[in-house]
Amino acid sequence: MTITEKIIAKHAGKTKVKPGDNIWINVDFLMTHDVCGPGTIGIFKKHFGENAKVWDKEKIAIIPDHYIFTKDPHAKRNVDMLRKFASEQDLIHYYDVGTDQYKGVCHVTMAEEGFNVPGSVIFGTDSHTCTAGAFGLFATGIGNTDAAFIMGTGRLWVKVPQTMQFIVDGPLPDFIMAKDIILKIIGDIGFDGATYRSMEFGGSGIQQMNMEERMTLCNMVIEAGAKNGVIAPDQTTLDYMASKDIQSFEQYESDEGSTYFSTLSYKAQLFDPMVAKPYSPDNVEKSGNLNDIKLDQCYIGSCTGGKITDFKAAARILKGNSVKVKTCIVPATTAVDQLLSTEQIDGLSLREIFIQAGAQIGPPSCAACLGGPEDTFGRLNHDEVCISTTNRNFPGRMGTKGSKTYLASPLTVAASALTGRITDPREYLR
Repeated sequence: MTITEKIIAKHAGKTKVKPGDNIWINVDFLMTHDVCGPGTIGIFKKHFGENAKVWDKEKIAIIPDHYIFTKDPHAKRNVDMLRKFASEQDLIHYYDVGTDQYKGVCHVTMAEEGFNVPGSVIFGTDSHTCTAGAFGLFATGIGNTDAAFIMGTGRLWVKVPQTMQFIVDGPLPDFIMAKDIILKIIGDIGFDGATYRSMEFGGSGIQQMNMEERMTLCNMVIEAGAKNGVIAPDQTTLDYMASKDIQSFEQYESDEGSTYFSTLSYKAQLFDPMVAKPYSPDNVEKSGNLNDIKLDQCYIGSCTGGKITDFKAAARILKGNSVKVKTCIVPATTAVDQLLSTEQIDGLSLREIFIQAGAQIGPPSCAACLGGPEDTFGRLNHDEVCISTTNRNFPGRMGTKGSKTYLASPLTVAASALTGRITDPREYLR
């Protein structure tokens, strides 16, 4: 069996499962946030009762992160509903806005708080819950109804997905990041090329990646329609678990001779910096072929591109230079925000490098990644063109429908900020 099949079998109490099986599985953790949380809570109360208690208050995280730093009354009402429910249920993992408990973007918070445990099953009311698969677990996004059912029972009915294997071998060039790799793969297989399948990543190139880069890789499998992304645990994973003082978990790897739907192999040294053009993550092109695209804004942030690894990469290029267009820096979490002040390059903190380059730094959150209310930091206006480290570029994704978003790695976005045009980062790394 593959990694995904083994984890599902374990949580179904079975010794073996196969793609296409429909089975009940036990859930280890449920996550929701301010966009979908109120709907999930409403369905839970409707079907389980106004005074019903959740199945396990220690296995649910409510993480407000999307529309929070805003004056919008509807967004504030959503957070009020989360706050009330968390109090009623005495939930342990509720990270309230405006308090010392606030964290930031849910998918990065899940890793930071040690909820992403190898061999476990995690569901979340956000399509990018698949990010957690980087830790060798089964994680996927679900709707409010499924989440409400888990909230009351701790179980869910799932279909076992087929697995697609992606092998990346060889040393990764210093101008290539996980974002370039996943954009290349999505471009190769298409936005629906992995629909309801597991995308399993392996090879020496993947093993070179730190956990944050692996998170970026798994984060975007949903952009190819995948059910989940997964990477087998290795020493890098174990070291991360040790840093969170997590010692009890199960490691799974695919059996030799496992049946895959398909296998695609790549040589790491042959990758180029990639960009996804509007309006789909599979509409990809090499960054060097898009130098004629003028930009109004550059955006570095989100669950996909707002981790400290992403900002270190961007700082490599921005240090000692000045941006030519509006450049937004949005740390994913409060922990990342703090690291901007402590992580240094040649005696300068990342925060100092960004400020000296002329970038604007916003509060830790999803911010403009999902558009948001008009007062959202970094939100695009009509006809504005942006290159971003986020994960989607559908019409209106980062603001008004008339805007256009190009997706790229932090290196490419930083290089583009210095020219005002889409730019191959190799021009600044030579």
